[in-house]
Amino acid sequence: MNILILTDHFSRPSYLSWLRFLCDYLTDQEHHVEVFTEKWETISFEHRYPIHELAFYHIGYISWAIKTVYSMFTNSKDRSFARRVSRKTRKSRFDLVMCTTSSTFPLTAAYKIAKKRGIKLYVDIRELEELVPAKEYTTSGKIFVKPWANLYSWIQKNRRNRVIRHADLVTTVSPWHMDILKAMNPNTHLMYNGYDPEFSYTSKTKTETFQINYIGRTYDTQDPSLMLKAVRELNLPNVEINFYSNMGTYDRVQQKGVQIFGFLPSNAIAGTMRRSSIVVILTNSAKNGAKEMKLFDAIGCEKPVLCVPNDEGMLAHVIQLANAGICTSDLQEAKDFIQTQYDIWKRQGYTHQDVTNKELFDRQHQAKILEDLLRHIVGV
Repeated sequence: MNILILTDHFSRPSYLSWLRFLCDYLTDQEHHVEVFTEKWETISFEHRYPIHELAFYHIGYISWAIKTVYSMFTNSKDRSFARRVSRKTRKSRFDLVMCTTSSTFPLTAAYKIAKKRGIKLYVDIRELEELVPAKEYTTSGKIFVKPWANLYSWIQKNRRNRVIRHADLVTTVSPWHMDILKAMNPNTHLMYNGYDPEFSYTSKTKTETFQINYIGRTYDTQDPSLMLKAVRELNLPNVEINFYSNMGTYDRVQQKGVQIFGFLPSNAIAGTMRRSSIVVILTNSAKNGAKEMKLFDAIGCEKPVLCVPNDEGMLAHVIQLANAGICTSDLQEAKDFIQTQYDIWKRQGYTHQDVTNKELFDRQHQAKILEDLLRHIVGV
């Protein structure tokens, strides 16, 4: 198959790791993939397939603001993207267009190109406006911003829904997402965010200290205080709390003995996972946390997960489905979990979680399923 892929931008720290794995898999299976994206950050990862970056809004802040508002009402960014991709691929033949996004860009562009060429359209949705409250867009909290945020959300949903209804195949990352999308397109399939089995695998890595590690970006809407209080009250010897995260973590985590580092390079994440005694996941009160990639890496490495507080949503669902650890808002439950894992570490020098349903989160397994679905809609 020849597959034209349109996606939103590659950005740190994951650089769309799921999409990169899929492109590598499809290339290994001798399919041809060609990727178009918005120019954002320097692409530092190796790739064996062409990635074309198209720049938008690069003149300055005022220009960015004007163009953003204009595109909000006219969808000019998608229309421009469609024209530029069409020009660059005018001599190429494709069997289908794939669009993967965490927003709405570039859904309309993908739909326009697929319709013009008379080829199939596959859409992968990583986030939904319904599961990102308007407050996510209004960090200032000023009431006059709310009507604009609501209008923006309404426009985004309507544009997305038009494309979803015309897609030949839709995939998404959680049962919550699927229920919403399946009402618009019956050919919607659930495909969890997953782990790369080449990097995220289990090993009996012994450590001199009991390492409670958080890996990934932190946000204002996340609260690590329950985990920190549990560790402080237990007061166990030889315990490390490490945050491999962004600079904003310094403002959110203020406890003696906590070490805060920068982001890990991608090739060091799995090794740090395997050295972890407990992997911490922080829920996000502004989202139904479908994109907490480190949860899936922990499942691949079979490391116990402490998720706080309980979101009673996607994260709790996955942790229960995979028997990956606990998702809790209860201090005593968190302390008991930490103590149990600590006792295991004291006996054998490492911890191990007996996960279940692991194949649901294995990207190799997922990619094979998706390849079969794409073959089906294309008819090859």
